[in-house]
Amino acid sequence: MGKECLRRKPLKNFRINFLVEGQTEQGFVNSVLRNHFALLSIVVTARCITTQQDQRAPHIVHRGGLNTYRHAYDDMRKWTKREKAGNVRFTTMFDLYGLPGDFPGYEEGTKELDPYLRVSILEKAFKESIGDWRFIPYIQLHEFEALIFSDLDKLDTRFPKYSQEIQKLAATTSKLSSPELINDGSATAPSKRIIAAIPQYKTAKASLGPSIASEIGIPTLKSQCRHFREWIEQLTSSCT
Repeated sequence: MGKECLRRKPLKNFRINFLVEGQTEQGFVNSVLRNHFALLSIVVTARCITTQQDQRAPHIVHRGGLNTYRHAYDDMRKWTKREKAGNVRFTTMFDLYGLPGDFPGYEEGTKELDPYLRVSILEKAFKESIGDWRFIPYIQLHEFEALIFSDLDKLDTRFPKYSQEIQKLAATTSKLSSPELINDGSATAPSKRIIAAIPQYKTAKASLGPSIASEIGIPTLKSQCRHFREWIEQLTSSCT
């Protein structure tokens, strides 16, 4: 039998399953990443973490929010066991900001001052905890709204009456090499800064955030956010 016959046929019809922290991340995956990966013929599915299930009515499930690692672990393990195909990849989109203290690698990660090394420690421990080769964990530095800082002009276009406040936002982060390095203080995390400048963002973030990120576009997000870029490229290479 020749070598050609011994080669495995390439897997096709790749799918990526995203387990996300909340509605903002789910909206981003569904409206931005789905379109991006569709161009590569990769199908995307996103669901929020299960936080509670009514024992009296099992069909009623509450989703959104990462209060304890157990919720993420249970959801991901169930999903990987249910879908065993080799052409499926699993990933996450959780915020480093507010990550629960029982998360794998949390104690070790807190000792690391470099945010990129810290998130690498957490993702490595997370992958080992899930124990599935198809799993590619991702933790956003420091939260989803950091992506919006990649191009604040898009925010200015949406809220022209807050132009001065948005200019101040840009000035406070202009010296950072990446929006991913905006800190995670309770009043200075990316979302907190945007809400302080534009109060309406707080109640509309689930729809506004993904919409603005879509206007910014994947190329700009990748160029401004190193960790985000590495994630997208790793997902892509794993499916090709």
